[in-house]
Amino acid sequence: MSHKTEDVMYAEKETSQHGGTKDAPTSQATSRSTAEYRALDAAHHIHPFSDMGSLNRAGTRVIVKAQGVYLWDSEGNKIIDGMAGLWCVNVGYGRQELADAAFRQMRELPYYNTFFKTTHPPVIELSALLAELTPAPFNHFFYCNSGSEGNDTVLRIVHQYWATQRQPARKFVIARKNAYHGSTIAGGTLGGMAYMHEQMPSKVENIVHIDQPYFFGEAASDQTAEEFALARARQLEAKILELGADNVAAFIGEPFQGAGGVIFPADTYWPEIERICRKYDVLLVADEVIGGFGRTGEWFAHQHFRFEPDLITLAKGLTSGYVPMGAVGLHDRVARALIDNGDFNHGLTYSGHPVAAAVALANLKLLRDERIVERVKVDTGPYFQKKLRETFAGHPIVGEISGAGLVAGVQLAEKPLERKRFANGGDVGTICRDFCFNGNLIMRASGDRMLLSPPLVVSRPEIDEIVSKAEAAIDATARQVGIR
Repeated sequence: MSHKTEDVMYAEKETSQHGGTKDAPTSQATSRSTAEYRALDAAHHIHPFSDMGSLNRAGTRVIVKAQGVYLWDSEGNKIIDGMAGLWCVNVGYGRQELADAAFRQMRELPYYNTFFKTTHPPVIELSALLAELTPAPFNHFFYCNSGSEGNDTVLRIVHQYWATQRQPARKFVIARKNAYHGSTIAGGTLGGMAYMHEQMPSKVENIVHIDQPYFFGEAASDQTAEEFALARARQLEAKILELGADNVAAFIGEPFQGAGGVIFPADTYWPEIERICRKYDVLLVADEVIGGFGRTGEWFAHQHFRFEPDLITLAKGLTSGYVPMGAVGLHDRVARALIDNGDFNHGLTYSGHPVAAAVALANLKLLRDERIVERVKVDTGPYFQKKLRETFAGHPIVGEISGAGLVAGVQLAEKPLERKRFANGGDVGTICRDFCFNGNLIMRASGDRMLLSPPLVVSRPEIDEIVSKAEAAIDATARQVGIR
């Protein structure tokens, strides 16, 4: 099974197969028939991470409306979004406050750049609010359009930082296998997904990888989770020594691996990573594109794992996906080095775009003022995790549930108690994902791990619905593979 299609919501040939609740969407986008939309889509649109031939033969599912945690397609099927779009719609769909913020800003100042010694109120206010919401050492922010661009920016900052420290030989950046840091050439190189590297003959130099802390899939049978996590963390020290400490600039990691399968390392992992980075004066970068803005029940996922990075990459929940925007947060010591040492020759036409900044500002105020992150931490997050673990305890093809707050990975396995994975795990994941989709649940497959990351505004009854539909899909998968 090709992992290249796992981000795509596959359509079925006949919408009657979905069998869910039908509500008539009231959307101007339904002026054409589903068949007409599919034909135009197939004729002109290249989808991300997709086998276009297969997708066009099946026909795409046309999403026309969204509200809260629900989507509607062009046939009126109501779908519960267990993935918050692509991990990003933190405040849920249909928030008028964000639409109003965009409209007001478009009328007042739809665009101006932040080059040429200029700025504007939305980006100033956003930066000030981010400085309040992020941990104390983060007071400066550079803006871009996505997490991918954010990680490109990280590379530029890292290399410029070491140049200002008169240590230009520090060029190597260490990342992890099965990590995801974006789809640009630099972001894709930082990520450790081989199927992406196959299509990138011009990878960025001086980027190397160590193994991921994936206990269920890669630990020895006699290792505890804590022992395994410590051993994987210590690969960083071995790699630094192999390259020469004076040649290593940074280590980058997602606090938990998102697209790699919602892999949460044991508590021994991140303290050891941080210790090693400090010992060798290597910058520590936390890719918070998925984990940031409340996903784990903390404002930022590195707070959940209790470590302090030097740089953080932000996107997705920054605007709840309503408009594109990314950012990099700089620890004071890194920021001061850039500020005090001349030009930083990096920027984008839309860096700090006023409309995106206005939407981000409104979005973060909702997360703060409605105490959405706190609710995830003390109420819906614990409920979600408990519900998943109770529902799938002893399930014949569920090996583990990992996660915290409102993010979870469900490991499918042939023999769960022995940590034996399916030989064709990717195919099994695809089978399960399709059962989810037929049951009007968006639940992503990452190989043999099923992923959930609903909007942070999800209610307990909506969590019950998500888990119930996930259980039905996983039960159906077990039957299809002949285990139940």
